[in-house]
Amino acid sequence: MRAMSAALGLLAGALTATTVGASPAAALTPPVAITADDLSTWQTNGIVWSMAAGDGVVYAGGTFSRLRPPTAAPGTNEQPAVNFAAFDAATGAPTDCSLSFTISSGTATVRALALSPDGETLYAGGQFGAVNGVGVSNFAAIDTESCTVRTSFKIGVSATVRGLAVTDDTVYLAGDFTQVGGQPRSHFAAVTTGASLLPFTANADEVARAVEVTPDGQNVLLGGDFFRINGTNTHALAVVNATTGQLTKSYPGFIHNNSTVQDITTDAGGFYTANEGTGGGVFDGRIALNLGDFEQRWRDTCLGATQAVLVHSGVLYSGSHAHDCSSMGAFPDQPRKHLLAQSVDDPKLLPWFPDTNDGIGEPVGPRVMSQTSSGGRHYLWVGGEFTTVNTKPQQGLTRFADGPDTGVPWVPNVSLSTLTPGQIDVNWQTSFDTDDGELTYRIYKDGSNTPIHTTTGYSVFWDRPQLTWTDTDVNPGETHSYRITASDGPNTSAKSPAQSATVASATEAYPARVRSDGASLYWRWDEGTSTFAHDSSGNLNNGFMRNGPAYRQTPAAVAGPSTAIGFNGTNQYAYSNRLHPHPARFTVETWIKTTTTQGGRIIGFGNLTQQNSSRHDKLVYMRNDGRLQFGVRSGSARTIATTGAYNDGQWHHVVATQGTSGMALYVDGQLRASSILYTTNDNYQGYWRVGGDNLSGWPNRPTSNFFAGQIDETAVYPTALSASQISAHYALRNG
Repeated sequence: MRAMSAALGLLAGALTATTVGASPAAALTPPVAITADDLSTWQTNGIVWSMAAGDGVVYAGGTFSRLRPPTAAPGTNEQPAVNFAAFDAATGAPTDCSLSFTISSGTATVRALALSPDGETLYAGGQFGAVNGVGVSNFAAIDTESCTVRTSFKIGVSATVRGLAVTDDTVYLAGDFTQVGGQPRSHFAAVTTGASLLPFTANADEVARAVEVTPDGQNVLLGGDFFRINGTNTHALAVVNATTGQLTKSYPGFIHNNSTVQDITTDAGGFYTANEGTGGGVFDGRIALNLGDFEQRWRDTCLGATQAVLVHSGVLYSGSHAHDCSSMGAFPDQPRKHLLAQSVDDPKLLPWFPDTNDGIGEPVGPRVMSQTSSGGRHYLWVGGEFTTVNTKPQQGLTRFADGPDTGVPWVPNVSLSTLTPGQIDVNWQTSFDTDDGELTYRIYKDGSNTPIHTTTGYSVFWDRPQLTWTDTDVNPGETHSYRITASDGPNTSAKSPAQSATVASATEAYPARVRSDGASLYWRWDEGTSTFAHDSSGNLNNGFMRNGPAYRQTPAAVAGPSTAIGFNGTNQYAYSNRLHPHPARFTVETWIKTTTTQGGRIIGFGNLTQQNSSRHDKLVYMRNDGRLQFGVRSGSARTIATTGAYNDGQWHHVVATQGTSGMALYVDGQLRASSILYTTNDNYQGYWRVGGDNLSGWPNRPTSNFFAGQIDETAVYPTALSASQISAHYALRNG
């Protein structure tokens, strides 16, 4: 999978970018040219469905009745704005252009806005019967200089207009209608700028939602729910002749039957579609197509319907409610993300992550995007159903610009380790910035304000890999402290809280054996307050900790300066940062201490990170009676279990293996259960999770999916450890 390979390549690059004197990061990671910092903008009290922009003015239409200032609560300092408002692009404040779109019965709404190329006329479509009291029929033309209805432009449209596109002499319409100007036109039509119906005929059998003219003016791009244009099979997307409406390019079977095209935009070389699917796993992403041959350039497969697309400086910005982009190597199913960016040449997600909430209405968040320049700045406006932007209250409208970038990266999470005598390993989880992937890290030692080391690393919110720098300018027995900052260039985080470590004078036997036996992931749980579980295996397989487990639990399972971690049995767990390939052979090892009678999952493999996994196996869990059960899926759930209980409040060493000899479960260095029957497990990519995950469908399922107790020294191996290796680990518990 090309997208997955690219993502892993980026990860590898980030992990090796640890040279002294690395070039500092700059604000905005190219090709992103818009910051993720939302600007002060007036708000609506309802949904913004449509926007058009030009000459420093942004026009917004929708289903709303009032405006209010930035930060004002609903019902506060409001002014009338009946389904339409105009704004200064640079200030976010309304202009003096005020129009009222109304209807005699039902709910009026403005679903489409488009400016003429000369900017003198704004065309509006939707469901309305009058504009400022002037009678119209779902379609109107506005003189932008005077902000008045052009009474000479009048042509009846029989139902809602959802899309508009304008050239020097023609206006193209898309919508629910079946008649325009009293003549049959099924969902698409064209009229002159003088309001005369044109012979253009592109009859669709279902609702039309998007219409866009190609830059050369020769063809029109159609999008919607339809399955046929002029009787020819072409679902959701079509290219037709701009004069006649006859098909230039059809797309039978190109888009899933349960998916539709909600929006279309173009640039000089291509056109781009926003797609919405109905039903689980149906196509929801974006498609890039070439204008030369109208063939696909790329498509992404994120799930979470896309409503709006817009291109600026080689980047495709989109409004959606994406919740699962794992199929293209990005984030797994989790809470929705509403604003994304991609290169017009590549579907890989770029580091641009402002966000809204779902809001009101369906709700799906953003519905429309528009852009314009003013006062030397370029502005990207977003409208929709949302009621928050970047976690702050803001309804219906927001905007972003090409600078300045004011967002500060998150403070890094830092953990120290001293597994090798005479050195301290400074480990940290790469930070996150909403519009910068490449960040600069500076390490400060012993309270100095001069960094001892500088490096860069790449990260996005779902992939924040561990970086490590080793300080060898130390001596055994000395104690040193370290702090780290993250910077995008103009913005630098606060220093992380100071972390201290005493330099080891001898090698600790237990961790040395774990590493020498080939652990690919090794979490010792020695962090303080952090969301970061650093990996001591040398493979940089760090973890995220969720919902605040209890750090620095003592005494730990293994003698030495290490500590354990405590999980509450309700919602706390940890998961690996990295998506792992299917482990055909593996060992999971950990120590547990508990008195729970609710059971819970101790360690295992799952396909999700922010919620309970829908695919889950390669796991060890405790039953309500304290017995341990090890399971994989091989056709169905296959498990082995101990006969003894281990919820006695003592530390126990738990190891589960699967290899060519089958499954084995060891406790305290001894084989407690085994089966030679099952040598395979469920084949999927996933994440290692500790402390909790789904246990649905597993035999003797406990009361809780989550483990209540302490966990220590967790390791995963790409092989099945032998009985002698496991007993040797247990024997080293006392140092």
